[in-house]
Amino acid sequence: MTRSAAGTHPASFPTASLSAEEFKTVFRGHPGGVAVITADAGDGPVALTATSVSSVSAEPPLLIFSLSAISSAAPTIAAADTVVVHLLDAHDLELAKLAATSGIDRFADTSLWARLPTGEPVFPGARAWLRCAIINRMDAGASTVIAAQALQHQITRDVEPGEPADALVYHNRSWHRLGEHSQLG
Repeated sequence: MTRSAAGTHPASFPTASLSAEEFKTVFRGHPGGVAVITADAGDGPVALTATSVSSVSAEPPLLIFSLSAISSAAPTIAAADTVVVHLLDAHDLELAKLAATSGIDRFADTSLWARLPTGEPVFPGARAWLRCAIINRMDAGASTVIAAQALQHQITRDVEPGEPADALVYHNRSWHRLGEHSQLG
C-alpha cells in the first residue's frame, strides 16, 4: 500500500491534475521505441502497437508495458497467460502500422505471421521478439500495466553494441528512424 509522507494515511490521487490533452501534449515530445504485442487467449489472435514497453530487470528477465482499456486487443491480452512482444526497427514500419490500425483483421495475411509451438501468434520477420509469461497486472487509470517474464526470444536483425541501427521510434504523432544520422555521441 502506498503511504503518505507522514506514513499514517494511505495516499490518494491529488484532486487537481493535468487534463488528458495536456498530458498527451507533454509526452508528444518524448519519443518511444515501437513494439507490437500479440496474444491469443483462445478466441483468436490479437495484436496492438505499443510505445510503453520497457525492460525492468535482467535477472530475472522482466519487462512491462501498458494496455489501454480502449484497445480492441485489451480483453484478450488481459486474459492471456503469455504474450509475444515484438521489438521493431524501421524495416518493420508496415507491421507497426498494421497493428495500430483499428477495424481490420491484423492476421488476414497469413504469410506475415505464424504460431509458435506453444500457440502464441508471432510475426517472425520482426527485428526481435520475446515470448513472455504474464506475471502481474496492475490497474492504472484507464490502462493496465502488465509485467511479464521473458521465456524465449529470437533476433532476426541484431545490432552490435555502440553501432548505429535503424531503430523505429514514435515521436510527436509520427514514425521516425534512428540511425547514424541521429547519433549525437
